[in-house]
Amino acid sequence: MGIAILKQNFQDVITQQWVILFGKKITKNQYEWLLGPFGTTKGIGVKFIKQLAKNEQLTIDEKENDKGILSSINQLNLSSEAQHKLSKNVIDFYENTSNYDFDLKVKWNPFFKVFGILLRLLFSNRIEQLNVPIENIEDSKSLKSDIIHLLDAKTKKVKRTIWLRTFKTSGEVVYSGVYETCVIPSGQTCIKAIFPLPNGNATVILSPSVGENGELILTSSGKKIGDSGFYFLLNDSKGNLWTKFIKSFKDELVVGSRNENITALQTLTLWNLRVLQFQYTINKKTSEI
Repeated sequence: MGIAILKQNFQDVITQQWVILFGKKITKNQYEWLLGPFGTTKGIGVKFIKQLAKNEQLTIDEKENDKGILSSINQLNLSSEAQHKLSKNVIDFYENTSNYDFDLKVKWNPFFKVFGILLRLLFSNRIEQLNVPIENIEDSKSLKSDIIHLLDAKTKKVKRTIWLRTFKTSGEVVYSGVYETCVIPSGQTCIKAIFPLPNGNATVILSPSVGENGELILTSSGKKIGDSGFYFLLNDSKGNLWTKFIKSFKDELVVGSRNENITALQTLTLWNLRVLQFQYTINKKTSEI
């Protein structure tokens, strides 16, 4: 049995040992579709971005506008029928995410709020990651969104895309994730969101489809390793790679457009019970004169 790295915070040792005990040891060559950057024990946030650029010998793109989570919607490999149906506003949002501002509303299921409080106390504040608001937010303009592209120094092509979301007032990191596409074993192309954690990461693989009204629907609702869903990954004390697939945790994100306005509704469920919802109102930034 593997042993978690002991020279780190006690809470991280316990959670990583849980992944080892109930997860699966994997090899990089067989699970390349699942792999992504790992965090360090010295916090995530902006420090991780600079460290990732240094480790992979990439440069940070200083351009502020016209940067997307995806360089092209074609990366999703949707059918021609689905792509034709997909809202042009939603396509523009994914290809030019940095050109948009976000208003956020958060609604917790009261039963699960205690887990959110524990997450913040034990992990989020310390590691600068997953700082989900605890109180229900009904009207907020406090979210700052940055798309950061890491470029190959020679070709200037985008090698890593990071979506950093912080609170404007406190600077706290809500989410810092590396976004890319991957092809899961079934052959389907999915969006992969990688959230670095100490000596590992939390990875959400989202399967795309297009709704009747042109909305993009991203779901992580698989039943086994190899499906879309939520995964923990980590290295143990001997450098072995482990993963734990969390079948009971599901994520659905619906991004749609109506009357030129873009909205997104993200619903997180555990054991088929709603944990919380994020409702985003997405507006194009106005040009400053």
